[in-house]
Formats: sequence, structure tokens, C-alpha cells
Amino acid sequence: MKHFISLILLAWAIAAPAQAQTRYISDNLFTYMHSGPSNQYKIIGSVNAGDRITQLASNRSTGFTQIVDTKGRKGWVESKFVSRQPGLGERLPKVEEELASVKTQLANARKAANNEKAGLADSLEQRNKQIQDLEQSYSDVNNQLISSQTEVRELRAKLDTQKEDLLLKYFMYGGGVAGIGLLFGLLLPHMIPSRKKKPNGWS
Repeated sequence: MKHFISLILLAWAIAAPAQAQTRYISDNLFTYMHSGPSNQYKIIGSVNAGDRITQLASNRSTGFTQIVDTKGRKGWVESKFVSRQPGLGERLPKVEEELASVKTQLANARKAANNEKAGLADSLEQRNKQIQDLEQSYSDVNNQLISSQTEVRELRAKLDTQKEDLLLKYFMYGGGVAGIGLLFGLLLPHMIPSRKKKPNGWS
């Protein structure tokens, strides 16, 4: 009797008490559930990989953990197959949801970038159009300036020619007047008859 009580106390000391905690069976395998904390105990079922379980206690000496599975079965499985991380079956929907969210954000960012790029392209096209218009206006003004300068030179040339013609006319007119005066001065004495002097005395 004392020996039996000692075995119970030893088993109780070895089995570390723990509060019920959520754990998961590791992926890519299934594990057998035993009726006690070792492989020597009867197999009472199996737990699929990724299943959620509730951890009740653990036996460090044998490396087994006491669990309750989703079917309400209570038993022991090897501790190395118990994980704190959810299985792929539970993580995959969350990953897919996050991936869909990232894709949506990426699509929105790409759309915004395309819109911004289109806006910049339109703005650049408008700037190029304005530059072309300014260049055309500058060309027109430059042509008008060249035309005006040419016209001014032509008018100055005509004015200089008119001045020369006027001076020549004045010179010719003055020379003609002087020539006529000289000729008139030479002819005038011959044109006026001289008076004959009457002899003194009685006739």
C-alpha cells in the first residue's frame, strides 16, 4: 500500500500542473493520442496536423502533454508535436486575407501613380504647347522687327536721295538765277539807247 501511494506521489510530482491553454498540433503530420503520458499507454485516437487543442498539463520526464481535442477527447500526445503557432489550416485564410489587402493597396497605389503620371504628362504637354506658342510669337515679332528695320533703312535711303535731289535743284536754280542775272547785266547796257548830246549855241 505504501509503495502504491509513493508511485502516485511520484507521478503527481513529475506531471507539472498547468492551466488550460490553447495549442496546436504541428503541421505536415498527425500524432497518436494515448491514455497516459507515454507510448506505453493505450492509443485512444489521433489528432490531425494543425488541429486546435487545449493543453491541460505536461510531463517533462516522459515528454508528453495532456490535451483535449476539438472532439472533446482527453488524452496525451508527445510534447514535441504541440506548438504555440496556429497551423496552416488556420493561418492560411488570414494570410490570404492579408495578401488580398496588400494586393488592393498595391492596385490603388499603382492607379494613383498612373493618374499622377497621366497628370504630369498632360501638364508637360501643356508646357510644351506654351513653349511652342512663345517660340512662334518670338519668331513673328522678330520677323516684324526685321521687316520694320528693312523698311526704315529703305525710307532713310529715299530721304537721303530726296535731300540730294533737292540740293541739286536748289543748286541748279541758284546757278540759273545767277546766270540769268549775269546775262541780263551784260545785255542791259546794249538794250538801253544812249542819249545824244545837243550842241551848245543857237541854231
